[in-house]
Amino acid sequence: MNPLLSRLQPYPFDRLRTLLAGVTPPALGPIRLSIGEPQHATPDLIRRALVDHLDGLSSYPLTAGLDQMREALAAWFTRRYALPRLDAASEVLPVNGTREALFAFAQAVIDSSRPSPLVVCPNPFYQIYEGAALLAGAEPVFLNQSAANGFDLDLDSLSEEQWRRTQLMYVCSPGNPTGRVLTLDAWRAIFDRADRHGFVIASDECYSEIYPDEAAPPLGALEAADRLGRDRFRNLVVFTSLSKRSNSPGLRSGAVAGDAALLRQFLLYRTYHGCAMSPTVQHASIAAWNDEASVRDNRHRYREKFAAVVPMLKPVLDVRDPDAAFYLWARVPGDDDERFAKELFSATHVTVLPGRYLAREAHGLNPGRGYVRMALVADVRDCVEGARRILEFCH
Repeated sequence: MNPLLSRLQPYPFDRLRTLLAGVTPPALGPIRLSIGEPQHATPDLIRRALVDHLDGLSSYPLTAGLDQMREALAAWFTRRYALPRLDAASEVLPVNGTREALFAFAQAVIDSSRPSPLVVCPNPFYQIYEGAALLAGAEPVFLNQSAANGFDLDLDSLSEEQWRRTQLMYVCSPGNPTGRVLTLDAWRAIFDRADRHGFVIASDECYSEIYPDEAAPPLGALEAADRLGRDRFRNLVVFTSLSKRSNSPGLRSGAVAGDAALLRQFLLYRTYHGCAMSPTVQHASIAAWNDEASVRDNRHRYREKFAAVVPMLKPVLDVRDPDAAFYLWARVPGDDDERFAKELFSATHVTVLPGRYLAREAHGLNPGRGYVRMALVADVRDCVEGARRILEFCH
């Protein structure tokens, strides 16, 4: 077996199951705020497109995807971020969700023949980044995002020697779990480091379409690169998905866009990796990427939940509205996030995720310790009931 597998750490939800094992909650309806799985209904237009294109199951798909699929992706990125037209043939690719692509990208990018390669990750972070780095033969290093720095990336916490060894940097904006959206100045600083040291940037933007103000969508990496006058997204690839945007996590449909030279090599890797998207799924995805009405409705429903829940929780938890995404990143009384999650479940049958499970000890602290992540993915009634139980528990 690959010896690098032994370096993988338990997944956050495995740790949560272990924490709650043997705990008997009260006879109340369970409310699960622990996992970021969208619970809104998948739009009918996606369902119809799937059914209408079942004949696609009878043919092998191309790894590069249908021409219509890449054209829909290029058009969406262009509309969403006010970009010059993207080249549908070379600057976009369909992928089977961001999780698969974020992992595979590191395997294609990392040159393990070079001494001691590093992969920079935000902290807290999506654990796929760490696993991808380790299995590519690199070492993950972390940039803490804490309340002390406004949940920004502390680029100066790594030494120049560490930046010289960096081959890949994962960025997540809007952030999971903090909801932080990076500013243009933050992107300028990241691009400056990448130019100086030659590393690749993988920008995870799967929460980009869930935000509070219709007039102020979150800044994306491609948009930032364009506004800063950069040359055709050099050393930058963006990852996004229909899972959160269109409430279709089971579709496993996402997209990457950016540096054509990187995507050409990534396509080569994927051709051997065997991860082409079914034509049936591609047609459903085209319908989804061309739709904005259901996406606006989706945002409205999340706004309704945040408006109801955050004022209820503020008297007992240190919590604020995120810049974007559907998480609350709440500091708990006493700063013991594991104990809080376990006792809350035991008393109320509400499940939240301890923040330390989403972070690593780095630079002398675990920036997730003392926090819990709550995903407001259930309907508004269940979210409000969950908040009511938390409020009662904390009192």
